Amino acid sequence: MKTFNYHSAKDVKEASKLASSNSVFLAGGMTTIPSMKLGLASYKDIIDIKKISKLSGIKVSGKTIKIGATTRHVEVANSKDVKKAIPSLAALAEGIGDPQVRNRGTIGGSIANNDPAADYPSACIALNAIIHTNNRKIDAENFFKGMFETSLKKTEIIELVEFEIPQKSSYQKLANPASRYAIVGVYVAKYKTGINVAVTGAKSCVYNDKDLANALSKNFSPSVIENVKISSSKMNSDIHASSEYRANMVKVFAKKAVEAC
Repeated sequence: MKTFNYHSAKDVKEASKLASSNSVFLAGGMTTIPSMKLGLASYKDIIDIKKISKLSGIKVSGKTIKIGATTRHVEVANSKDVKKAIPSLAALAEGIGDPQVRNRGTIGGSIANNDPAADYPSACIALNAIIHTNNRKIDAENFFKGMFETSLKKTEIIELVEFEIPQKSSYQKLANPASRYAIVGVYVAKYKTGINVAVTGAKSCVYNDKDLANALSKNFSPSVIENVKISSSKMNSDIHASSEYRANMVKVFAKKAVEAC
């Protein structure tokens, strides 16, 4: 591991000022630290933001839940407020990694990293999330750009994630037995205004499957999913699953999600 400068920021303003083209924000460190140890990434400055109290906490406000960026997965999983308002979100958090990861990893870090097989990005898409940064508010549909790519700027910090409370929702995934990352994960959320079907693990970036959403908006039943064609042309293919298998699993787990709603 190469040498670096460590900073413990007292507030968001200080953290943002310390940021540069060769720095990284650190909260749980579940991706940053392993990447540095393996030589996959190096930084001049590590900016620790986990002591900034403003960035942590869970609050139900009207029709939304606001979760601070440094709130750990275990806190979301165990939150009575989350379990009551969006139980599927608490269940998603409970299914992330292992106890060590859930006790260190943070929601903001997961979203900012945007791993193509991560769980939280699908929650953001399905639950019409708005990502609040120190500079602006970004709709989830415009936040995730590609594999490990988001619309965040280098000095921009996620402060909180605001989820819209749905009428019904469920997240179902085929988990890698070792990492618990989603080989395929499908998050279905039903609102008065429409339905979202967010898919993670299947492609290079999380996406909202409009074909499945349109079919379910006409008939919210697992049976209609069978008639929706899922192309495998842009699906991931690796040692864990072929593109054709992933395409089939999108339908399988979409059905499971609808059944569980």
